Amino acid sequence: MGHLPTPLEPMPNLGKSVGIDLWVKRDDCTGVGLGGNKVRQLEFYLGKAQAEGATQVLITGAIQSNFVRTAAAMAARLGMGCHIQLEDRVPGKNETYRENGNVLLDRLLGATLHSYPEGEDEAGADAQLRVIAEDLRHAGEHPFIVPLSADQPPTGALGYVEAAIELLSQAEQFDEIFLASGSAITHCGLLFGLRALGDKTPVTGICVRRNADVQTDRVTRRIQDLAELTGMENPVTPKDICLDDSAFEPGYGQLSDPLVSALQLTARTEGLILDPVYTGKVMAGLLAQKDRLAGKRILFWHTGGQPALFAYADLLDAKLT
Repeated sequence: MGHLPTPLEPMPNLGKSVGIDLWVKRDDCTGVGLGGNKVRQLEFYLGKAQAEGATQVLITGAIQSNFVRTAAAMAARLGMGCHIQLEDRVPGKNETYRENGNVLLDRLLGATLHSYPEGEDEAGADAQLRVIAEDLRHAGEHPFIVPLSADQPPTGALGYVEAAIELLSQAEQFDEIFLASGSAITHCGLLFGLRALGDKTPVTGICVRRNADVQTDRVTRRIQDLAELTGMENPVTPKDICLDDSAFEPGYGQLSDPLVSALQLTARTEGLILDPVYTGKVMAGLLAQKDRLAGKRILFWHTGGQPALFAYADLLDAKLT
């Protein structure tokens, strides 16, 4: 369903300004429901849903989740209903955050919205989806749950194993790849795929939801889960797992001055729009290391998420220069 392969493009203006041979992998161009990295993941989840004869897709995410927005769009394409459970994960946000951006698109796409009060209770959120699913079964529907917690197989990571194959068919070697590491599904799939193909390019995950110590444990566990899912020997060593949380504070979904500067600089040099939750922090983390990266060929993996910008309109407007 995705528009693949996605483009691989140079970023000559931004790269020249910071002394890096900078490129971007445009997974914001995957097409469905305004695109993003979740399209690759959901092709596997929803393919499984189709095979099981599902009529309703159930999924959990933060209020401004790109995952749930994309699930609603892809479910609509497949003639399925979609039930979205929105976690209250980011404190202190106003009405614009709660009603605009991805939430507006969720409603436009016809999804049924539910609320879940905790933002760090993945197992509890999945349990509540099972309650909703049981109600749907009683109503004659066939529900399919896209799980949130890390105790479920990382099916969506297969989309980024495929993306590794795609990347190596498009380009020569990069010196390093930067991407967001949150649920770790994109990070794990790409790293696993590259190593399984014998490619040793360093992959740096910029932390967007947890600090580096906690995220390292999650990535390590999810990669082993992926090895078990594929029936392959794990090709990833502990030295391959690199996390950087220098751009993480003040926390998930929260703005910082380096983040806003990264959004502005990328837009004003390349006409490329990033988002305030994931890709903006990745670019901020990358730019903070420009001295170490000087003269190197670096790939920035754009995972999409631009609709969330509109949910941050009031906060961003006060910070733009």
